Amino acid sequence: MLLSLLLAIVSCKHDVPEPIGTEEPTDPTDPTDPGVNNCDPNIVYFQRDVLPILVSNCAVSGCHDATTREDGVQLTDYTSVMRTADIKPGNPGDSELYEMITEDDVDERMPKAPRPPLSSTQIALIRKWIEQSAKDLTCTDNTACNTTNVTFAGTVKPIFTKYCTGCHSGSAPTGGINLTVYNDASGVAKSGRLVGAITHAPGFTPMPQGGDKLPACEIAKIKAWVDDGSPNN
Repeated sequence: MLLSLLLAIVSCKHDVPEPIGTEEPTDPTDPTDPGVNNCDPNIVYFQRDVLPILVSNCAVSGCHDATTREDGVQLTDYTSVMRTADIKPGNPGDSELYEMITEDDVDERMPKAPRPPLSSTQIALIRKWIEQSAKDLTCTDNTACNTTNVTFAGTVKPIFTKYCTGCHSGSAPTGGINLTVYNDASGVAKSGRLVGAITHAPGFTPMPQGGDKLPACEIAKIKAWVDDGSPNN
């Protein structure tokens, strides 16, 4: 009788499942593998979504870079942002950073003129990041990098908007290069300066200035456009 009871207990025992995302990946190239860290479209990732906006638009020379630190605010990395920009996780309305980028007074608004204000999309991303507790999240996008049918308007310009046009736009763009304008973008592309800068090649000023190199897929897309003759498509 005792033996039967023990067998019954053993037969009912189940292994406790590991939390999703902690399993060892069997195939790191397979985005359906539960051990692969894919990007959740409902989450704003600081490293992927927020930091490029801050580096391009705010952490520039003379403003909130590591050298100038205007008003004691440095926006070059997560730790500095959280220490100096008065972020209230979960409460964008009470966060100094969000208040400054949505300020109606042009003299008080960040980025300062003549730099253009952040777009509504960029502001919405920062707001959502703060609402989601302002965490230092990153992710690995394991989907294949598609470099076919790359266009200036649909592929390249959005990359510039995310990483570059905080400096290279407006009435006084850095280096006199306005990457929101096709002729300027095409000019630096055909000269070799664009690819040299984004790949951090020797002899070129690495871009984004003060930031990390662009993701490999973004670089591949820009190179595909340049190799195609940088068409206005």
